[in-house]
Amino acid sequence: MIVPYIIVALFGLVFGSFLNVCIARLPRHQSIVAPRSRCPRCGHPIRWYDNVPVLSFLILRGRCRDCGEKISLIYPLVEALNAVLLVTAFAEYGLSPEFARVALLEMLLVVLIFTDLVDRSIPHAVTFFGIGTGLVLSLIVPVDNRPLELVLNRLGFYPQDTINSLIGAVAGAVAGGGLFYVVGEAFYYMSGRTKEYLGFGDVMLMLMVGAFLGVPLTLMTILLGSVAGTLIAVPSVLVRPSFRRYEWPYGTFLGAAGIFTVLRGESLLEWYLRWTGLAY
Repeated sequence: MIVPYIIVALFGLVFGSFLNVCIARLPRHQSIVAPRSRCPRCGHPIRWYDNVPVLSFLILRGRCRDCGEKISLIYPLVEALNAVLLVTAFAEYGLSPEFARVALLEMLLVVLIFTDLVDRSIPHAVTFFGIGTGLVLSLIVPVDNRPLELVLNRLGFYPQDTINSLIGAVAGAVAGGGLFYVVGEAFYYMSGRTKEYLGFGDVMLMLMVGAFLGVPLTLMTILLGSVAGTLIAVPSVLVRPSFRRYEWPYGTFLGAAGIFTVLRGESLLEWYLRWTGLAY
C-alpha cells in the first residue's frame, strides 16, 4: 500500500523543517525552541502558511513575503531530502526499531552535513546527543561487533546478545573517533602546521557514527567519505589552484558517506567479504 509511504514522507517533510531550524541556529548557539522562525533579512516572523515544507517555498517563488529577499534553496532541499531518506529507510525496514534507529541517524547526519557545508561547524549538541542515543539504542537494535566478537570468542568470552551489541557500539565509537584523532594529531605534528588538519568536530561525528554502526561499517564510512572528498577536491584543485586554500567541509563528505552506509553499507560489506573469500 502506498498510504504508509505517503505518511512517512509527510513526517519526513515536517521533521525536515525542524532540521532546518537546527542547521540555522545550532552553529550560532541559539535555541531551537524559541523564538519562532523569522526571516534572516527583515526579522519578520514567518506565518504558519508560509512555513509549509517545500510547498510554501514554491508558492512564494523562493522569496520572503515581507521583504522579497531570496530564501536559501537549502530549506526545501533539506525537507525534500529528509522525506526521501525516511521513505527509503521505511521501504527497507518497515515500522520497526531498526527503522527508528536508521531514521534518527540519517536526520542527525543531515544536520551535520549542512552545518559543516554552510558554517564549517559540527555542533557538539548534535554529536553528544547522537553518541548517547546510539549507545542506548544498541541495547534494543543489534550493532555489528565484528571483528572484536571473534577476538573475545578466541579468548573464551561469549557475551550475551545485548552486551555484545553494546560492546560493538562502544568499539565502533572508539574506532571511528580514535582513528580520526590519531591521524589528525599525527598529521598536525609531522607537517608542522599551525592549524590542526582535522577539526575535533570530525572526531565527534565519527564517534557518533561508530556508536550507531559498529566497527566494520564505521571504517567503511571513513573510507567512502575519504574517497568522495578526494574525488571532488583533487580535480577542483587541478582545475582551479585557488582551491588549495579552500577549507573543505570534510564533515559533509563523512555525513554523506554515513547516510549511504547506514542504508546500503551492509550489502556492500557482505559483497566485499564474499569477493575476498572472507565469508561464504
